[in-house]
Amino acid sequence: MTIVDAHTDLIPAGGPETADLGIGSGPAWLESWLAAHRSDVVGWRRSLHALPELGRQEFRSTEMVARHLMAAGLEPRTLPGGTGLVCDIGYGDRCVALRADLDALPLQEDTGLPFASTVDGAMHACGHDAHTAMLLGAGLALASAPALPGRVRLIFQAAEEVQPGGAIDMVADGAMEGVQRIFALHCDPRLEVGKLGTRVGPITSACDVVEIRLTSPGGHTSRPHLTADLVEAMGLLITQLPLLLTRQVDPRSGTVLVWGAAHAGEAANAIPQHGVLRGTLRTADHATWGELEAKFGMLVEAVLAPMGVGYELDHIRGVPPVVNEEISAGILADAAATVLGPEASTTTEQSSGGEDFAWYLEHVPGAMARLGVWPGHGPMRDIHQPTFDLDERAIPFGVRILVTAAFGALAVPTP
Repeated sequence: MTIVDAHTDLIPAGGPETADLGIGSGPAWLESWLAAHRSDVVGWRRSLHALPELGRQEFRSTEMVARHLMAAGLEPRTLPGGTGLVCDIGYGDRCVALRADLDALPLQEDTGLPFASTVDGAMHACGHDAHTAMLLGAGLALASAPALPGRVRLIFQAAEEVQPGGAIDMVADGAMEGVQRIFALHCDPRLEVGKLGTRVGPITSACDVVEIRLTSPGGHTSRPHLTADLVEAMGLLITQLPLLLTRQVDPRSGTVLVWGAAHAGEAANAIPQHGVLRGTLRTADHATWGELEAKFGMLVEAVLAPMGVGYELDHIRGVPPVVNEEISAGILADAAATVLGPEASTTTEQSSGGEDFAWYLEHVPGAMARLGVWPGHGPMRDIHQPTFDLDERAIPFGVRILVTAAFGALAVPTP
């Protein structure tokens, strides 16, 4: 089977950097599939990279994935909104799921790559193009197997970057029905290519968005005693809320409030009538996350009470922490060791970033692992930056990890 994407004319063919690091480690059918289609998988990543789509706008990306799956005789099901799809491979009551995310970020790319984004203000700066290509490759490789010991469900999810995440739409649409475990990989530019970072327990943090809109009668700065000083109130919120939170939550929870935007007024001699603060509230602890909304609201009210300033608080609940289940994390670690030897599997720390993969783990056990994409030399180009790039040797390695993990999970008794 030759797989050709409609947009491959936009991108150059893969080069030596797409070498298969795990060659010879898999069954004959996987080795044969990768030998024939490794450059296709890299090409899909480059095509997706050149034509990124933001959250819940991933129509072309969804269609591209569906087209390749149907060409292999599979029956993908697109979600009602037209973005994101689910596809089962194999038969039987036992089912494990593999998930990738489709969406890009609203950033202007600054990499200079020959397949750089052609869409103004949009870029795959978090590796979702690679995630999608790897899962599509893994799915088509699994479809070429003579037999599977159960079902593997492919989940291509929209809107991971949009709070509270497209995973909620997937769960609501039934993507977790009948699934025993779920797995995902995420690109890590601080980990060398050929390495897989795993962790038991929380690997990401909860992340909420908070917005406080302030109101005041306004007035002249020469007479602050005759009005409510909105800017002074805003300053107290900026400085006092992070401090006060440290006395309301367990210090071991890794809770942190960081402001990202503060706007009020224009004139130097006028107390403004309106202002807004926006920030993120993160915690590494699931139980603490459940308490934060009430505690944060109480503190906002307490800080503003003596100021006479009106306010409206929007506390947008984001995602819980991704908490890796022990057996599932072990399956991913074993997969890395199988593909590239014991040195390929390493431990990783919990990050303060959020990931909506956590919503799946509210329903079934599973794990996410960090896939090394740093070439081992030169700068580590971080995610969510206009210069982010990855070593494409990680892509066939990721395909092998996903396939091996799926087989490993199907061999484990149902939890």
